[in-house]
Amino acid sequence: MAGTLTWLGHASFRIETPGGKRVYVDPWLENPKCPPAEREPARVDLIALTHGHADHVGETVELARHFGCPVVALVELRAWLVKQGLPEDMSQAPNKGGTVEIEGIRITLTDANHSSSSPDGEYLGEPAGLVIALEDGTPLYFAGDTNVFGDMQLIGRIYRPQVAVLPIGDHFTMGPREAAVALELLGVPRCVPCHWGTFPLLTGTPQALRELAPAGVEIVDLEPGGSLSL
Repeated sequence: MAGTLTWLGHASFRIETPGGKRVYVDPWLENPKCPPAEREPARVDLIALTHGHADHVGETVELARHFGCPVVALVELRAWLVKQGLPEDMSQAPNKGGTVEIEGIRITLTDANHSSSSPDGEYLGEPAGLVIALEDGTPLYFAGDTNVFGDMQLIGRIYRPQVAVLPIGDHFTMGPREAAVALELLGVPRCVPCHWGTFPLLTGTPQALRELAPAGVEIVDLEPGGSLSL
């Protein structure tokens, strides 16, 4: 079966993998744009996190407890999750450049330029991007919250992602102007914008990115709950 990528609003995504797994990335399912039908998943097989801010960790603890699923996150963030009641498992706690493989799904942490802390201000390590390679080898790049940076060219060269999920809202992350340069550096054929429209401060739009993006890059403007075939 082909995989699908579903946007759940803000920076939250669900991946249905070719092997039949359900992977959630940054599952803040109580975000204002998440469709009500998506707020209580029927199944979660794996969670991957980019950083520790509440609008990305979301309901990770509750979901992981309920479904008993692995949670992959940078080592300091993963240690904080242990203090919130998750099982300690260093195999789920890589650092940047490290790769974790769980049932044929490979998750590699990359660089990202942002910050990362718990709701009470505790340091949770640096933010990260994620390259998630599905069971059939299809690589997806989730930039997490970041600005554009030159080493995105290395991410494109090393991992050759087929889809880039980029924040475009501006203010807390890069906006369309920087995201367009990120697409140039990454060399990806398709981009799914996220982290836009959730709040009035997030003013970037997919149309603005489309007008600036390199020729030949498809900007996939999903509505919350909408899916892309991989």
